[in-house]
Amino acid sequence: QVQLGESGGGSVQAGGSLRLACAASGRTFSMLAMGWFRQAPEKEREFVAAISRSGSSTFYADSVKGRFTISRDNAEKTVYLQMNSLKPEDTAIYYCAATITISNSAQASARAYDYWGQGTQVTVSS
Repeated sequence: QVQLGESGGGSVQAGGSLRLACAASGRTFSMLAMGWFRQAPEKEREFVAAISRSGSSTFYADSVKGRFTISRDNAEKTVYLQMNSLKPEDTAIYYCAATITISNSAQASARAYDYWGQGTQVTVSS
């Protein structure tokens, strides 16, 4: 079993930055592929970014490419999402997710992840 807990959300003006963190426990963190997803009110949950077990491979949604950076610290059992140049349309609840096995083609699919955090709210005002 894996437990995930997000932190770092908040309110920021457009153009600002936030750094989200997701701490994991319950299983060897380095065995987990990790992802970030978000869900805005009345919208489907959507993929934001993913990172491989070692951290050597990352993948981003087109909407955040060049503005967001996913990283991980396996010693600290934490995955991060650095969000720069934030826009009002980035407003959502952000969730981290984990899975043991995932293919490159599936890493943007929420159904490929087995474990989820409770989410952290990010609000970007114009």
